[in-house]
Amino acid sequence: MGTITLTNNQTKESFEFELIECARGPQAVDFSKLFERTNIFSYDPGYSSTAGCKSTISYIDGKNGVLLYKGVPIEEIVQKYCFTDVCKLLITDSLPKNIEESKEFDIELRHRSFLHEGLINIFGAFPDNAHPMANLSSAVAALSTFYVNYKDSEESDDYHVMASRIIAKIPTLVAFSYRNSVGAPFIYPDVNRSYVENFLYMLRAYPHGRLKHGLQGEIEITPLEVEAMDKIFTLHADHGQNASTTTVRNVASTGAHPYAAISAGINALWGAAHGGANEKVLVQLNEIGNVNNVAKFIERAKDKNDPFRLMGFGHRVYKSYDPRAKTIKALKNELDKKGIKMDHRLSDIAEKLEEVALSDDYFKERGLYPNVDFYSGIILTALKIPVSLFTPIFVIGRMPGWCAQVIEHIKDPTTRITRPRQVYIGK
Repeated sequence: MGTITLTNNQTKESFEFELIECARGPQAVDFSKLFERTNIFSYDPGYSSTAGCKSTISYIDGKNGVLLYKGVPIEEIVQKYCFTDVCKLLITDSLPKNIEESKEFDIELRHRSFLHEGLINIFGAFPDNAHPMANLSSAVAALSTFYVNYKDSEESDDYHVMASRIIAKIPTLVAFSYRNSVGAPFIYPDVNRSYVENFLYMLRAYPHGRLKHGLQGEIEITPLEVEAMDKIFTLHADHGQNASTTTVRNVASTGAHPYAAISAGINALWGAAHGGANEKVLVQLNEIGNVNNVAKFIERAKDKNDPFRLMGFGHRVYKSYDPRAKTIKALKNELDKKGIKMDHRLSDIAEKLEEVALSDDYFKERGLYPNVDFYSGIILTALKIPVSLFTPIFVIGRMPGWCAQVIEHIKDPTTRITRPRQVYIGK
């Protein structure tokens, strides 16, 4: 560990600050005492050069297109492990040792997936046409009233219960939020179905006696559909200190209930600049309409006087190809070959957009590559997922990451309430 010297050219005073050695990536300067020692504070809108915490959960190298969960590359994670394994990794710091342990954790989640009947009644207060994200954030906040004593101790088992409970219930909450938004009756979880299959079941099934010929709510969910959804969840499990994760940590820093902090994260994720981006990509692909129109829209994206913005390209962190986007694109092509047919019109437009943009100096010079949102909407559409559910599905995927971040934040002895400063420019 070294130091760095900061010199005030006005007063000629010099101050030394410690360098923090990161396990990966660039060094950081410990500026926590910057104001106290120099009577100066830093100005960093968007916090693009500021670290607010130390973390072991995920690591991003935006220049080289690297994403790690607990030190394991995302490509290996997606290939070797299922989503519930990733949940266990993030909240307990260890992967299942064998198939039996993996199934045991999945079964634990299945049995925790049911909602308190009082919580279900809350959905009756929401109008039918409410966006599922509004229903979802409200329901998660209400969850803290049913588990107010989540055990505010430092025993790891208590945190495991807190995390596994909400990870288990979030697919049920998402499914109920959607069905409520369209006025459809709720479908309760089925403990005989795996975590991911259960989610698709609760979205698609009909109540007993509602179908002709005596069918008892049975529907077809193929293993390929389950695998595809599992991979989409996995690709969203954690992604460093993005806007929603930072929101979760900021709210948790006040001592609020973890579920209240996660509810705030859901609201942050809702925005089109964050989790809602895949909705906007699909809308834009339909707006382009045909591969013959791609060149025209590329030119519009390059025109400074045109407010049009090409959705699904570029990322705040990645200045090379988002590794999640590579996996999503490969998954799209693989599913199409295996029988889950993509909308080829939208798929062709997307691939043409990528081809033209990546051969254009304007995009290459600015590091504008497809991000994870660019192809995910096409896959979700092929899985018969309504557009209004794209962002709630992101919530399911991100839940283990948020839980891990809350646990890490609470356990950190240096944790303080978040209190950034401001550059005052008023009267």
